[in-house]
Order: sequence, then C-alpha cells, then structure tokens
Amino acid sequence: MSWRVIVISNCSKLDYKQDYMVVRKKTTTSKVHLSEISLLLIESTAVSLTTCLLCELTKRKVKIIFCDEKRNPCSELISYYGSHDTSAKIRKQIEWKKDIKDLVWTEIVTEKIRKQKEFLNTIEKKSSEQLLQYIDQVETGDRTNREGHAAKVYFNSVFGMDFTRTSSSPINAALNYGYGIILSAFNREIAANGYLTQLGLFHDNMFNMFNLGSDLMEPFRVPIDKEVYSMKPEKLENEEKIQLVNVLNHEVIIDGQRNYINNAIKLYTKSVFDALNENDISLIRFYRNEL
Repeated sequence: MSWRVIVISNCSKLDYKQDYMVVRKKTTTSKVHLSEISLLLIESTAVSLTTCLLCELTKRKVKIIFCDEKRNPCSELISYYGSHDTSAKIRKQIEWKKDIKDLVWTEIVTEKIRKQKEFLNTIEKKSSEQLLQYIDQVETGDRTNREGHAAKVYFNSVFGMDFTRTSSSPINAALNYGYGIILSAFNREIAANGYLTQLGLFHDNMFNMFNLGSDLMEPFRVPIDKEVYSMKPEKLENEEKIQLVNVLNHEVIIDGQRNYINNAIKLYTKSVFDALNENDISLIRFYRNEL
C-alpha cells in the first residue's frame, strides 16, 4: 500500500529505473520505490521529469501535483482511465438519483459541522453549542444552508471576529494551500475508482473540474484548520508548506482502525461510492480522531 508523500523542492532531475523513482541533484542521488509513493508534489519549476517516470507513476495511481513559480499548486496529473471498468463506473455515476445524492450530501455536511464543533470544543470555544444547533437543523440536501452559517461562526471563533475567507492573509494562504493538497488527494481516489471528478453531488460549477472532489473533501478540511490554527502563520514559505503537506500523514481512526489521513481518504471515498451505488448511506465510513 502506498503511503509516502514526496516533496521535491529544489533543482532536480527525476527519472525511472527498475521500479524506482531516481532523484538526481547536483551532489546527491536517491531512489524511492514507486510502490511506496502516494503523492508526489513538484514544488519547484527547476525540476525536470522524464515521460517514462510520469507514465509509470500514472499507472500506479500516484497523484502528481505541480506548483508554479511562487510554489503554489497550479495543476495536477489525472489519468484517463483510473480503473479497468471506468466506462461502467461513469455510466453509474451519471445514473445516480438526486434523492441518494441529496442524502449523501446531507451526511457529508452534517459530519463536517460535527468535526468543526469537536474542534471548537477542543479549543474551548462556547460557540460549539451553536454548531450543535446547526447540526440538528440540517435538512435533506442542506436546503437552508446550515453549512454556510456554521462556517461563518466557526472561522470567526477559530481565527477571530475580523477574519474572513476572502481576505489576503497568511492564514488564508495556508488554508488554501492545505485545502488544495486535500482536494488533490481526493481527485486521485475518485479517478482511481473510475469516476469523473467533474460530476459532483452538490457542487455544480461548470468551470470547476473537481466538483466531486470538492463535495467529498468537506469533513477533511478540519485537520487543515487545526494545523493552521496551531501554526499561527505569519508567512507561507517552504517550512510551513511542508508542515501542511504532512497533515496527510497524521493518524485518525476509520472503520475501527488507525490509519494515516491519506489512507483514510481512500477508505472513506470508496465507502461513499458504495453508498451511492447501493442506495444506502449507512455504508459511509467517516474518520474519528480517537477510539
């Protein structure tokens, strides 16, 4: 099972040799077996890769994220066929009924607010009681937008009453970077399971290639929020970015077992597809922080 998150931050040449990714720098050469790699983040524009390596990584469903000259994620590599039965999976996806999509979305939204409430409890914020009320008020498909109301209360409680998600600040930069990493991990699993990232449950933006990933990732935003809260970033540079990427290696409990968040994403995503295909929301497996 792949588990390593590899970040390439400096001038390097990456190529493929006998099931290994070979990283050649000016003075050093290192190797990583492809079976160990879950995500490859190319953070520098001074990195060159061979097409042979890219093809082998794609075959093994390794998520590859490319950054721009400011070291911010700007694109990712998604294979055409993530599964041997992709065509059948896409037909199923198109046929998902609105009723089951609304029910799954309701479960996702409720779990997201629950995770936000738990974090507010952890940092001893009284506003957690207000989020508990929002959980009770969530309707099918979240028609009354309890998620949006909860988000405003939540972010103001965590980062201060003057904080908004639209402002230009190191906190927002860190949140956006972390969310981008989480979204890419979900896109990897969606493609690996044979589905389209464009067709979402709730998100339906014609300009968003990752509507489904944007849906599924919602409960997994909170680990990024926790990390940014503890960091209290005054800047977003290499050290802070590595810390955010490493959130994928934090441990949670899912389906009664301890797993890295990176693997919990895999298990949770598969369970959501099972719920959609079997018309049974009880199949969804959310993560927990403790047993």
